[in-house]
Amino acid sequence: MRALQLVSDRELILTDLPEPGAPEPGEVQVSIKALALNHIDVWGWRGMAFAKRKMPLVVGAEAVGEVTAIGEGVTRFRPGSKVAMYGALTCGQCRMCKSGRDNLCEEVAGVMGFHVDGFARDKLNIKERLCVPIPDGISWTDAATAPVTFSTVEHMLFDNAKLEPGETVLVHAAGSGIGTVAIRMAKEIGCTVITTAGDDEKCAKALALGADHAINYRTDRFEHEVRKITKKKGVDVVFEHVGAETWNGSLLSMRPGARLVTCGSTSGVSVNMNLMQLFQRQYRIIGSFGAPIRAIADGLKRMERGVLPVIDSEYPLENFGAGLERLETRRVFGKVVITF
Repeated sequence: MRALQLVSDRELILTDLPEPGAPEPGEVQVSIKALALNHIDVWGWRGMAFAKRKMPLVVGAEAVGEVTAIGEGVTRFRPGSKVAMYGALTCGQCRMCKSGRDNLCEEVAGVMGFHVDGFARDKLNIKERLCVPIPDGISWTDAATAPVTFSTVEHMLFDNAKLEPGETVLVHAAGSGIGTVAIRMAKEIGCTVITTAGDDEKCAKALALGADHAINYRTDRFEHEVRKITKKKGVDVVFEHVGAETWNGSLLSMRPGARLVTCGSTSGVSVNMNLMQLFQRQYRIIGSFGAPIRAIADGLKRMERGVLPVIDSEYPLENFGAGLERLETRRVFGKVVITF
């Protein structure tokens, strides 16, 4: 079978690997149909892995596919079932896993495609408990964005920030995969969305997507514009994933008692903060990493209701590297998807 392996920094090869054997008890065998790319794929490709790993490494952290065989004891799926797969190899036994907080697993064995072999191969065996059924009517391309992108936004906005209808939310990086989804999810429940982007074209696309206001952060100080838009009140929630470049401006954009939820630091990992501002204005700052498996199902339910991802481009498996390069240059608006 085909498999795409990272053999050294920025070097990918499409190779042949033996097909997996029959699935073990509690496992399903899945034929991969589509992958979606994320910054974690770019980091791994550039050699920025944050844990030990061995090469060659099969890449790909977000994927969907069709069940082709089932192991003993599998009850939720049958051959032909469409599934989205959870890429963190959680233990399923610790108190966090048992309480439905899989992304806080105490014995996680790594993230597929980053620490251990991932999804960029024709077939693989995976534990049934790490699979989520895909509802009928959702395309492979759209569904491919559920395991990481939709679940991450679901977890950030609703599990952590507790976003409510009618609130005002500032979404950074409108053109990113999670930025586009955050705009659509917030608009679905009737929020006012202010967003930022690095050029006028992306701002126009964000407005067409449903954002109420779009700020070109290269020409305007976004925090000043947010204060104008909100008549100096500030926003209820900040959806932050940029990092050092936007951090303090984000804090200045918040009303008293507002919530900031963050899942990224692409522009830098360290910031200086005004602690008096933090406690006097009673901000709540929430770190969010990944999502529980349940959030994948919740994201797919939103897709069923018509909240679909923005697809920037599609590449066949053999052009996986071109997709990574496009994502790295920030030319994207939405998701890059790899098709099989």
